[in-house]
Amino acid sequence: MGRVRNKVVKRSARQIVEKYYQRLTMDFQTNKRICEDVAIIPSKRLKNKIAGFATHLMKRIQRGPVRGISLKLQEEERERRLDFIPDISQVNCEKIPIDPETKAMLRSLDLDKLPGLQAEIPVVDGGGDRDRKPYVPRR
Repeated sequence: MGRVRNKVVKRSARQIVEKYYQRLTMDFQTNKRICEDVAIIPSKRLKNKIAGFATHLMKRIQRGPVRGISLKLQEEERERRLDFIPDISQVNCEKIPIDPETKAMLRSLDLDKLPGLQAEIPVVDGGGDRDRKPYVPRR
C-alpha cells in the first residue's frame, strides 16, 4: 500500500474548506462525514487525514486569517480594515515638536517655514541610575 503525501492531504483539505466552509464545523466526526459526501476519497485513511486537517484549518480560521485559504468572510474583514477612516488624522497635526538640530536641517533645506513646526529644547536625563541600588560587593 502506498504512502499518502502531506501535500495531497493539505491541498485537498484547503480546497474542501474553501468550497464548503459553511458546512464544516470544529468536530472531526462531522467533518469526516462531510468530506465523504462532497469528495471522492479512495481510502478511509486518506479520508481521515483530510478531515483531520480540515478540522485543524477550521480551528485556525476561528483565530484569524489563514494563509492559503481565500474565504469571502476573510476578504470582507480585510477590506473593512483597509477602508477604516480614523476620527483624527495623524498626518494633519497642529503642532509638530522637533529638536533644534532638526530645525537647523530644515532651515538649510528652506523648509523651516512649514506650518506647525515648533522647536523644543530636548530634556537631558542625568543617566537614569538614581533608581538603582548602590553596589555592594559579595562576601
